[in-house]
Amino acid sequence: MSVLAIDVYYRPNDAKAVGVIFNWEDAKPTETVVEYIKGVGDYVPGEFYKRELPCIQHIFEVVNLNTIDAIIIDGHMYVDNAVVLG
Repeated sequence: MSVLAIDVYYRPNDAKAVGVIFNWEDAKPTETVVEYIKGVGDYVPGEFYKRELPCIQHIFEVVNLNTIDAIIIDGHMYVDNAVVLG
């Protein structure tokens, strides 16, 4: 079963979206996708679609969703923020 887990890290006006593709049986991920998004809006409670959804869509654009069996959004994964948003 191929799974895509996605989470987003925010800075004041930018975001780093990370997608990790893995199989339940494997010890290591198959692929990691990182996208940087500029001009991210402010957080508004109850309006997930305005801030996080556009970042998630960036991941969807570069992953072949035909090979994915399940998608986990905003699961408990660690995004290494040592990389400077560019």
